[in-house]
Amino acid sequence: MTYKIAILGASGYTGAELVRLIATHPGIEIAALAANSKAGQAMGAVFPHLRHLDLPDLVTIGEIDFTGIDLCFCALPHKTSQEVIAGLPRDLRIVDLSADFRLRDPADYEKWYGNAHAAPGLQNEAVYGLTEFYRDEIAAARLVAGTGCNAATGQYMLRPLIAAGVIDLDEIILDLKCGVSGAGRSLKENLLHAELSEGYHAYAVGGTHRHLGEFDQEFSALAGRPVQVQFTPHLIPANRGILATGYVRGEAGAIHEALAAAYDGEPFIEVLPMGDAPSTRHVRGSNFCHVGVVPDRRAGRTIVIAALDNLTKGSSGQALQNANLMLSLPETTGLMLAPVFP
Repeated sequence: MTYKIAILGASGYTGAELVRLIATHPGIEIAALAANSKAGQAMGAVFPHLRHLDLPDLVTIGEIDFTGIDLCFCALPHKTSQEVIAGLPRDLRIVDLSADFRLRDPADYEKWYGNAHAAPGLQNEAVYGLTEFYRDEIAAARLVAGTGCNAATGQYMLRPLIAAGVIDLDEIILDLKCGVSGAGRSLKENLLHAELSEGYHAYAVGGTHRHLGEFDQEFSALAGRPVQVQFTPHLIPANRGILATGYVRGEAGAIHEALAAAYDGEPFIEVLPMGDAPSTRHVRGSNFCHVGVVPDRRAGRTIVIAALDNLTKGSSGQALQNANLMLSLPETTGLMLAPVFP
């Protein structure tokens, strides 16, 4: 059986990444592509690297007939996404790539995103889309909320350690570097080549980054008590990739064992041998996440490092992984492509 899907927001980076991944998926057909600002154009004109594909032209969301659409990917900005999804058919399965349904408490959403939630009833229905930890709930869900790419990276490093009780919950420092595609495709002065290249900088310093809402929600629920990490993201002059370095108090051996046990049999999470550090160049363009553990020179201190591609495992690849579960397809379908190197 072939399932028909629609992608809303297809002219952004995550929309294009979804098309790239789905193009060779044996069980999914792209039936509609929406991008209001570029409606009427061919997808190959907006993204020339996709011009070899036989794709429907871009249309407005209002032009899509959702009859016969089995699942919809919503790759729209936050706030816009909740408004659009609220107007979609109630029996339509949806994977949302925005931030709009990640936080379970509407008050938390308003705190981190600055506006009241427009569809709190749907927020209560949504399942958090970190696949490896919510697999059963995702398979049964109608609406899945994709995680933030930074939030996914930090959680792959830290969730097993919190669950196993092998680190001090009050001493977690997370230092993260992200490629510029994580900021989206819209024009921004600070993302111009002359502004960004030949250097990198910290942003949202001091605990203001919105993905902290996800860390607070998920880590505190896991620990059964409030957990707040110290987190600083950095923007680097690279197109893709996230590299996160965590500094924790705990024994390296126990930490490595906890990670290896948590991800034993997981197809997309690779725990490296003790002492090896991952690199973004080894996961580029793939749905894989590499996690490494290195003992610190100080006894009882350990460094945990994770790398993933923010557009794939951090967003569109994760979305397709979740869609596979929702459509009762093998979870890895369309996602086992090897990373691009060099």
